[in-house]
Amino acid sequence: MTISRRHVFKMGIAAGLAVSIPSVLRAQTTPTVGQTVRMVKGDLRVFDPIWTATNITADHGAAIYDTLFSLDSKFMPQPQMVAKWGVSDDKKTYTFELRDGLGWHDGTPVTAADCVASIRRWGQVHPGGQLIMARASDISTKDDETFTISLKDPLGVLIDILADLTPPCLFIMREKDANRPATEQVTTNIGSGPFRFNEALAKPGASVTYGRNDKYVPRKEPSDGLAGGKIVNVDRVIWDNIADQQTALAALQAGEIDYLQSPPVDLFPVIESDPNLELQVLDRGGWDMMVRMNFLQPPFNNVKARQAVLHLIDQEVMLRGAFGNPKYFNTVTSIFGDTTPVSNDENTGWYKKGGDPDKAKRLLKEAGYAGEKVVILTATDWSAGDNASQLLAASLRKIGVNAELSSMTWGELSTRRASKDPVENGGWSMFITSEPDYSLGNPLASPFLLANGDKAWYGWPKNDEYEALRVKWADVESLEERKALARKMQKVWWDFVGDVRLGKYVSPIARRKTLTGLIGMPQIVPMWNMQKA
Repeated sequence: MTISRRHVFKMGIAAGLAVSIPSVLRAQTTPTVGQTVRMVKGDLRVFDPIWTATNITADHGAAIYDTLFSLDSKFMPQPQMVAKWGVSDDKKTYTFELRDGLGWHDGTPVTAADCVASIRRWGQVHPGGQLIMARASDISTKDDETFTISLKDPLGVLIDILADLTPPCLFIMREKDANRPATEQVTTNIGSGPFRFNEALAKPGASVTYGRNDKYVPRKEPSDGLAGGKIVNVDRVIWDNIADQQTALAALQAGEIDYLQSPPVDLFPVIESDPNLELQVLDRGGWDMMVRMNFLQPPFNNVKARQAVLHLIDQEVMLRGAFGNPKYFNTVTSIFGDTTPVSNDENTGWYKKGGDPDKAKRLLKEAGYAGEKVVILTATDWSAGDNASQLLAASLRKIGVNAELSSMTWGELSTRRASKDPVENGGWSMFITSEPDYSLGNPLASPFLLANGDKAWYGWPKNDEYEALRVKWADVESLEERKALARKMQKVWWDFVGDVRLGKYVSPIARRKTLTGLIGMPQIVPMWNMQKA
């Protein structure tokens, strides 16, 4: 997610801050400065990348864990921890053999049993993983280096699902960690990946530190997307949590940090004018912003109330308020994004320039809304989301909704959104989030496209008709068939309103020009391959 706070100020003020703000980072002991990268990415509160789908936790997972397969720059799955694999003649049994040199940070070897346990845990929460578990007759080890997935029926997209990078990704954990239910957080940070988590230097809420795993054996293939050799070129990476964007920009200008995740648009001119800084778009497909509503609690357990929000939203106003410059955003009406092959215009008659507040008000009355408090969770360290949340609350109040904003950091929000309690007991009604546009093209991967109740993503939308269509996706082979199925799914989705889209945006990162080699892919920002001059 983006980490920012909307605050418009002029270049001269920002430059003054860069000089006048005292150092916030120099006090910590580090290796040689040239071999340490400091990044401002957000507030990492959850360390288990299976328990949550939040992107900062996925970045953490990519650093310390490894994956069976990875996607290259063309989004094709390539072996990562796997040395070789094969499928039986009847297409029902897949056999995987691990490559040499895989070891945990605690010094023990990675085994097939670790992989089996990790697949089973991930399969409880990932949409594609749930499909594999439903189709599997057995997932078991053959020996310490080999395991199999046996299916009741063929599943041609199995390797694609294993390689998917939509959080929660299939990060391989130690068997004793992966044996924990997916509803309980893993409390250790021991992986087999290219970085080690430094527990001694961890300062919750302030910073976390990663060191190079000198015993990691990378693949021999060149780095390509998230596939190939994961070569670490620095000794240490530190994630600093600086919620105030003025302070973060000043630190970037002063060279105290090297990387700032998704700075707000109003800071772009300042960054572009600094000869030492550069804006870089890592995910060119962009992100779709949306409102998630809590299907378990009033008023949004009533479809009419959800339809009221759908008709209320003015996407252009939301996008201007969140991102300012139209260069970086556009409206979107398909649940499958606007750059994917299955994006379509089915059942999008609800979209109206300026929204339709009168219809929204009528629908809210038909829902029987009686003034219940609607709690909107908003992260103040994500400026775009916070701005959009302010506008959402104002729009709801205009049609008579008792809307209340509950402000917190994104780290706190990513924890609280798991609550299914009523609002008076610490629950919630709505929150705004975003998902890479590319992910929305695959309903077997994106948790945002689930509608299976308690097994769905936060908000827990439920619609049996939609789910019956979604599960057919795995067995549809041609693109034309998938396009037809996507139209049927979207028709149902906009009737029961699984969420409400606010539009799509592109969000560049800011970095010092001395930091190079960043890998541009959706979802994950890896730390291997980058170099610091």
